[in-house]
Amino acid sequence: MATFGEELIQSAREALDIARGNSAPAFVCVPDEVDVAAIRKRKKMSQGRFAETYGLSVSTVRDWEQKRRAPDRSARVLLTVIDREPRAVVAALGAVSA
Repeated sequence: MATFGEELIQSAREALDIARGNSAPAFVCVPDEVDVAAIRKRKKMSQGRFAETYGLSVSTVRDWEQKRRAPDRSARVLLTVIDREPRAVVAALGAVSA
């Protein structure tokens, strides 16, 4: 069993590898907030098309954009993936195009 000092040194080495780009972090950071309207506009989609394409309800998209509701953690993850890799989401959902 490693001592606290050994674990600390190992953690520092892992942090350095991550900082140098030699390793990926062991966990994924989920953004605290996402700008749903900005994501949708970057995709050049109406609220209806955005909702339909990504399996969301139009009222939910509208509520998020008007700040009546905030996306929960799972929705923030989905929205982040939609923003960065929309074709992967479309492919996973079995849709035709993004």
